[in-house]
Amino acid sequence: MSPRTNDGEPEPTRRASARPAPTTGKPATGEPDSGRPVADPGHPVRTTGPDSGAATTTRSVTGAKPGSADADTRTATESATGAGTATVADGDAGPGSDADVDAEAGAHVAAEADTVVHGDGGAGAVAEVETGAGAGSVAHAEVEAVADTDVETGADERVAAVRRAGAAGRRWRAAQLSACAAMLAVALTAGAVALGAVHDGRNVPVATAAAVSPGLLASGDLDSSITALQAHLRTQPRDFGGWATLGLAYVEQARTKGDPSRYPQAEQALKRSLSLRPDNDQALAGRAALAAARHDFAHALDFADRTLKQNPYSERALCSRIDALVELGRYDDAEEAVKSADERRPGVPVFTRFAYVHELRGDVTTARRVLDRALAASTSPGDIAYVASQLGQLAWNQGDYTTALTHYARALAADENYLPALEGRARAQAASGRQAEAIAGLELIVERYPLPGPLVELGELYEARGGEGDTAKAENQYLLVDAWTAIARANGVNADLDTALAAADHGDRATALRAARDDWSRRHTVHTADALAWALHVNGKDAEALPYARQATATGYHNASFLYHRGVIEKATGHPADARTHLAAALKLNPGFSPLGARAARTALKTLEASK
Repeated sequence: MSPRTNDGEPEPTRRASARPAPTTGKPATGEPDSGRPVADPGHPVRTTGPDSGAATTTRSVTGAKPGSADADTRTATESATGAGTATVADGDAGPGSDADVDAEAGAHVAAEADTVVHGDGGAGAVAEVETGAGAGSVAHAEVEAVADTDVETGADERVAAVRRAGAAGRRWRAAQLSACAAMLAVALTAGAVALGAVHDGRNVPVATAAAVSPGLLASGDLDSSITALQAHLRTQPRDFGGWATLGLAYVEQARTKGDPSRYPQAEQALKRSLSLRPDNDQALAGRAALAAARHDFAHALDFADRTLKQNPYSERALCSRIDALVELGRYDDAEEAVKSADERRPGVPVFTRFAYVHELRGDVTTARRVLDRALAASTSPGDIAYVASQLGQLAWNQGDYTTALTHYARALAADENYLPALEGRARAQAASGRQAEAIAGLELIVERYPLPGPLVELGELYEARGGEGDTAKAENQYLLVDAWTAIARANGVNADLDTALAAADHGDRATALRAARDDWSRRHTVHTADALAWALHVNGKDAEALPYARQATATGYHNASFLYHRGVIEKATGHPADARTHLAAALKLNPGFSPLGARAARTALKTLEASK
């Protein structure tokens, strides 16, 4: 984030390559000072979330097109400030002004506004669809009971709904998976709506043209901003900037709170913005972010390119374009895109993406150096939590758990509710042998955010612990992963990669392979290659799996799971020397990379060593 002058204008931010190294006692190296996208632990790119959305830290700009006629009137905010505050802006004299709310548009616009603001057809519709899929009358009754209770009691009941879903799953998995999904959908949406409009006792207004920052993730500020926007749009339903911002806020809420039912609302809000002012760059950038959140990266790239034709300096579009190229496996193009973005809009969002592109190439030294510099340049709590979490993830990937925990502690000191830091801390604790702390932390996380990553991690920790009832507890977590993916698909999310990763080890293997093949048909990333290789392996197709396992490790990306998968597949295909090399490399790189996978890797390596 760039510092601000006394008159409120941002000072020019120098390009990453021109930024001096911070005064840390380390020599300056001339490396570009850049960063990487929002963390999505356990998933391919830090933009998917639960993985799912392409969130970026946004800075204040008062006109993204230098020299354009509307440069001085365009509204923007410092949306990643510590308090997350801004002012509701009605100053654009275009279709968003009060003067344009006339009798001709009034009734229709108000009705449409109410639909988007209140989210008709959200999780309740998902519940109805899912229960109609054959769950039976008992499941339907349970869903109705959850819906009635959650609407009344809000976020606290979400925990009970998740637990009821798990209990029902143990009774009979196949018949009421759809009911489980429905209950989880109702619980998530009720919790998101009931989180309230006040955080720490402060009302938080929002600027209608502001993008939403990862500094607001997992905090009440985002929900307060949505509440304020909803109230604003009820009185000014033709504010195209307000609709664009509301759409982006819904994307963030869906991604960070594990609530895919918000995506249709986001789409309606963004379409409403475009109907009021076609091709406005705020809404186009929002469509790019929404497409990325739904894992539709081809359309994310299209919308990002359309945005940049309107506004070549749109930070969100520049970052969404990088994210889409990375997620499509077009790494050379992504490297060029991040260089271009660094020239146009240097700052924490671009810096973090620069580091991730280098990490995917195996250049961990540069990734760490530029993240250190990005952290030194961060001033707001949101940016500090964001970048420190990326440093924690990078350290964990290299098996440096002490450093990882230090970075996560710094992130949580800036924002105690920052989900990537909470999850990362639990993972590092587990890898360090602090199993009880890790389980307790993950149990708190999944009660609030029942997302695939922490659900699988918690399930595997239960299995590794092996206490009384732990098998049933683990099964419950995996059932909820299936429920989440069902909800995600019902709300337009491509959940193939999540399905493949979870189902290969903890679900239906045929489903895992089908999902992995489908995902590979759309994009060729190292993560999709690894998922397809492993899905082929668990289905007994090791000869077909081996080329994909090799492709997953071809860029030099330091990922112990990839090395483990490759070693196991090489062992199965009669390449014992290669198998020993890659299994040993996985355990040397990150000996606690997975509660169950690391144990299996050690067993396989011992078998290979004994047979030499």
